[in-house]
Amino acid sequence: MKGQSIFIGCAGWSLGREHSPAFPGDGTHLQRYAAQLNGVEINSSFYRPHRRQTYARWADGVPEDFRFCVKVPRQITHEQRLADCEQCLEGFLEQCSGLGERLGCLLVQLPPSLVFDAAIAGAFFAALRARYSGAVVVEPRHASWVDAEPLYMTFGLTQAVVDPSRISTDSSPRGMPQVNYWRLHGSPRIYYSAYDPDYLCNLARRVETASAQGSVWCIFDNTASGAALRNALELRALLGETHG
Repeated sequence: MKGQSIFIGCAGWSLGREHSPAFPGDGTHLQRYAAQLNGVEINSSFYRPHRRQTYARWADGVPEDFRFCVKVPRQITHEQRLADCEQCLEGFLEQCSGLGERLGCLLVQLPPSLVFDAAIAGAFFAALRARYSGAVVVEPRHASWVDAEPLYMTFGLTQAVVDPSRISTDSSPRGMPQVNYWRLHGSPRIYYSAYDPDYLCNLARRVETASAQGSVWCIFDNTASGAALRNALELRALLGETHG
């Protein structure tokens, strides 16, 4: 691994009993998780708000080089569909600012039904950029977002690399090259299937190449049966990760 440019983790830090040997020690699940992996995606923020103090407590419980990605609330992405949501956006950003320097990026996952509208998307990301200057990752799931590349460059956004692929442009990095973000849901059975060694070896090569341009995130979201933790540790080993 090159410095701290590669962040490997899962969507959440829950540790099932079967994974206890790989995450030894005392402390909370997050503290034990952060002793082995250096990144995590907070998905619970999509469903409900967390107090700023909660984010601050999470940040205080992990090493200095650990980073969180926080998922933007569904009220913004799915209910208001990026329109007229400045007040909600400000509240969310104030809350997750409790992470301080350990806030690595924001994830904007869009509903499959959300058609790309340059005016609406542009107004939303302009409002976001007026309030937040860090890395922003977009996971579009409607085919019309293949036309969003100019938007990404204007506002400094990264499109997530997604497996299984949802649209024709999400199988390789798009947008700003300084940040690359793999979001791995499990295949062939989404959220359940583990990735095999050949897939992980190929992924490790792609991640290593991308890390020459900037920071890289690999988040395993195949959490339903515990495969995510195992795959994250396997990828860490392949990359020679020495965090913790």
